[in-house]
Amino acid sequence: MPVTTDMSPAYARRAAHFRPSPVRAVWDVSMRAGMISLAGGNPDLAGLPLDELGDLARRLVAEHGTDALQYGSGGGVEALKHELVELMRPAGIGASVDDVLVTAGSQMALQLVTTLLCDPGDVVLAEGPTYVGAINVFEGLEASVVHVGSDADGLVPEALESSIAAVRAQGRTIKFLYTIPNYSNPSGVVTSRERRERVLAICRDAGILVVEDDPYGRLGFDGAVMPALRSMDESVVYLGSMSKIFSPGIRIGWVVAPAELRLRLQIAAETATIHPSVFSQHLALAYLRHTDWQAGLRASIGRYEERARTLVAALERELPDGCRWTVPQGGFFTWVTLPAGVSAQRLFDAAVDEGVAFVTGTAFYAGGRGGDGELRLSFSLETPERIDEGVRRLAAALRRVMA
Repeated sequence: MPVTTDMSPAYARRAAHFRPSPVRAVWDVSMRAGMISLAGGNPDLAGLPLDELGDLARRLVAEHGTDALQYGSGGGVEALKHELVELMRPAGIGASVDDVLVTAGSQMALQLVTTLLCDPGDVVLAEGPTYVGAINVFEGLEASVVHVGSDADGLVPEALESSIAAVRAQGRTIKFLYTIPNYSNPSGVVTSRERRERVLAICRDAGILVVEDDPYGRLGFDGAVMPALRSMDESVVYLGSMSKIFSPGIRIGWVVAPAELRLRLQIAAETATIHPSVFSQHLALAYLRHTDWQAGLRASIGRYEERARTLVAALERELPDGCRWTVPQGGFFTWVTLPAGVSAQRLFDAAVDEGVAFVTGTAFYAGGRGGDGELRLSFSLETPERIDEGVRRLAAALRRVMA
């Protein structure tokens, strides 16, 4: 018989705050035979030039292997940082190479920022709903998440002012505002230009740092790139990612931050990984320099737009009165609000029986304190035909739950 050991006494108190991701928990369900998944936020990699990438990887090892397979700088490969600076220019960010710290995905950057800025009990403000991976970071590091109301134009400035006042009236410390202004995960909403300026002004007056997470900023269906919050205020901490414009598997993200914070972030990063993958950085560099990646991205965005339109049309046709949803103009997601009194968890159970999966809204609120009548649908990976069928199955499950 295997020997088991109770590790409970060995854990630090903070270990209890790290919990499984609700989105990851749906993964096994999504993989069942015949299941249509409207759950995951995976990019469609079908358009990647795999033969070309294979040749680039072969040449990278053959011609530059002693560099690409060696230890590297804790701050990232210099040549890649030059490309990342150019990648941010359409969003109005005028960063220099020295401003950029490459990380093993933007999730790592968020973990580092939170580690350095938040003591246990400190408050992080975030839209409600917000990215589940961010909630997991904040709660795992014992920060308290206070949600700020949002609507079809993004974070509501008046709600932000009210939240700041309420938290400070309780004598609690606010460390930063976390926001996803472009095609937000999970709502798909874009924060309007006017609200971006107001949110920055409110935080500036209140002395609150802003952390801007921007994995979807290049995925607008109309090809436009909204001005980043960082372009309006250089105190903003900007998180970027190559997961949606190239590949999540290479784990390349970056952070642009005020100089002192960036240097501390690099020191913290080096204690965790020594440096981000040098090989992944060189492959990302080759992708940006030697492929027509922008044409490939435009083709991917075209597929995302077609799928989003299919999803919205199916929701309009299939769902009953009382349901509402956001109409995405980019990104991967739409956010559905169910009729009053209908539980998304009950709907999920019925939907799995019908052969379709999604993520319930509670995953996107700290402590699951909200979202029981809401859900996130992703259109990024399934074909239009399967999206259409998935919504038909979802509607059938909803009719069962409401009967």
